Amino acid sequence: MAKDPQTRMDEELERSEQDAEPQAEPLEGQLDETGATDQQAMADEKADGTDTPADPEAEILAAKVDELEQALGEAKDQALRAAAEAQNVRRRSEQDVEKARKFALEKFVKELLPVVDSLEKALESMGEDASEAHREGVSMTLKLQLDTLAKFGVEPVEPQGEPFDPQYHEAMAMVPNPDLEPNTVMDVMQKGYLLNGRLVRPAMVVVSQAAK
Repeated sequence: MAKDPQTRMDEELERSEQDAEPQAEPLEGQLDETGATDQQAMADEKADGTDTPADPEAEILAAKVDELEQALGEAKDQALRAAAEAQNVRRRSEQDVEKARKFALEKFVKELLPVVDSLEKALESMGEDASEAHREGVSMTLKLQLDTLAKFGVEPVEPQGEPFDPQYHEAMAMVPNPDLEPNTVMDVMQKGYLLNGRLVRPAMVVVSQAAK
């Protein structure tokens, strides 16, 4: 059965009104969810490095900075080593100068010691017939010599009754002696001498040994 013309017109008007009605807008929560999804996607892209290409100039500059820092460290290390070496050289030079100053008179002292020995022997060998003036003259000359040597750091080594020390004593004989401990200096045949603590001449001694 055919529709009435009026009815068809009503249906067309109703469809026209439905098409003219605005579409429903998305809710606020839906917008937030969509934005969050887009931001997460952008963050993932940045993390993957797809949207931030590497800058070759920045990499070159960073490499140069590292190279310069390494060169600076090496230069500082070399400077410290050079300063330490210069200090060691200066210290050694000062020690050499000090030793040269202390021991420059060693040969001269060795030449004077026989004079001292002669004066000591002359004083010991004087008999009762020697005049007091003669004895006093030799004694004063000997004292003057010893005082002069002492001013320049010369001191005698007289180990009478001391244990024998091969660094400072030279044993001329070994004599059994029950009254002394073995290796004790019994007699000093010739005094030794030190120059500023260094041995110039060892003392010539007689050393005791155990009685058989």
